[in-house]
Amino acid sequence: MARWLAALLLGLCGLAAAAAAAPGRPRLIVLTDIENEPDDTQSLVRLLLYANDIELRGLVATTSTHLRDRVHPESIRRLIGRYAQVLPRLRQHDPAYPAAAELLARVAAGQPGYGLQAIGEGHDTPGSELLLRELLRPDPRPLWVSVWGGANTLAQALHTLRRTHSAAELETAVRRLRVYTISDQDDSGAWLRREFPELFYIVSPGGYGNGTWGAMFGVVDGIDNTNVGNAWIARHIQQGHGPLGAAYPDVAYGMEGDTPSFLGLIPNGLNAPEHPDWGGWGGRYESYTPRREDTDPDGFNGRVPVEAETRPIWTNAVDRYRPYVAATHGRPVKPGEREFSGAGVTLWRWREAFQNDFAARMLWTTHRPAEANHAPVVRLAHAAELQVRSGDWVTLDASPSTDPDGDSLSFLWFAYPEAGTLKTPLALGAENLRRTGLRVPEVDAPATAHVIVQVTDKGSPALTRYRRVILHIQPKR
Repeated sequence: MARWLAALLLGLCGLAAAAAAAPGRPRLIVLTDIENEPDDTQSLVRLLLYANDIELRGLVATTSTHLRDRVHPESIRRLIGRYAQVLPRLRQHDPAYPAAAELLARVAAGQPGYGLQAIGEGHDTPGSELLLRELLRPDPRPLWVSVWGGANTLAQALHTLRRTHSAAELETAVRRLRVYTISDQDDSGAWLRREFPELFYIVSPGGYGNGTWGAMFGVVDGIDNTNVGNAWIARHIQQGHGPLGAAYPDVAYGMEGDTPSFLGLIPNGLNAPEHPDWGGWGGRYESYTPRREDTDPDGFNGRVPVEAETRPIWTNAVDRYRPYVAATHGRPVKPGEREFSGAGVTLWRWREAFQNDFAARMLWTTHRPAEANHAPVVRLAHAAELQVRSGDWVTLDASPSTDPDGDSLSFLWFAYPEAGTLKTPLALGAENLRRTGLRVPEVDAPATAHVIVQVTDKGSPALTRYRRVILHIQPKR
């Protein structure tokens, strides 16, 4: 009886802790054309491992241009069944993982037909009604909608909302929405952007060759691509990693093309979901109106019309990036010889870190906490935003950082010029110290500069977390 009571109290404490943490977690609804091809299943396996960090408010089965006349909510439920089998072990690592029954209650079927022809009065579905309820629920957090297939179930929800509620309620709901679609996989995406010009919308429109998301699995000449290869997947995810890992299917067309839509929501210290232009695991995006001719309009996109955009959207940005490489002597890493640039760079530059993170989470499903690795906790000895002037000396200090497993930590400080307005290079001191510094460059007008500290443990697999320091630079008086 005493042991039972202790377990009950521990469980209640865990639930209380999860409830206390909930307001800080992003809330997410996923629209997925699962069973179109294996990559949706792959992405959902990964997403379930982050259900402690992201509050899953809905998992909706939808159509797309590749799956036009049926939906498969049963496939979502099947994966949640696998999640239920490993949940007791996951909760040993974090009691905030939700019950499988809670997730099953949030599975729904969306529009059973293709695109705009399946929306309108009388076309409400359990999926669109779930979206509508969540939009109207009094919750101050933004509502993220990750669209892995077609967007017409979201279009139906907003169509119904506009028809049945006041203009003020519609405006409030749209202002709360954050949409990230993996290209346009039906004709409702352009409609949503046109009909709701204030809607926060991340997308790489046009042909799939234009999609930043392709860097999730694309082989890049000049870097190590091992961690998106079949051997890596088999070794670290599929085989010998319990029932959830065994449910991860082989690649057919591309590995986890939908995953970038939620990678940027993982609380890793780098991601800033409200600021897509700051960059993070899901890529970096800028707000502008792309020219149709720049969107690969004649490339493959499954016969979805490529329309000219009518207003600014969050879309492809370009990073210039010189990867660090291991050094045999002296500082553990050094800048490589080759510099890369492009929209895909904004995503694949973080690939080693987020693939290692996935592998570690999969180990959580079969290993006790003492047998697995957990991410370091990165702390600054100063504020994350600093007011400085040209010529000032600034000390950057992450020495309070710790590791929950007691692992040794490596530090790497680097400037991220694309995230700020200052384009003048920052001359940092030794980039691998816990504490480093820089001389603020001269500016003629106020500017911002972003400096990232990347902290990686020496566990297996090595895990990385970050903190971002924003310098608000003023000219000399």
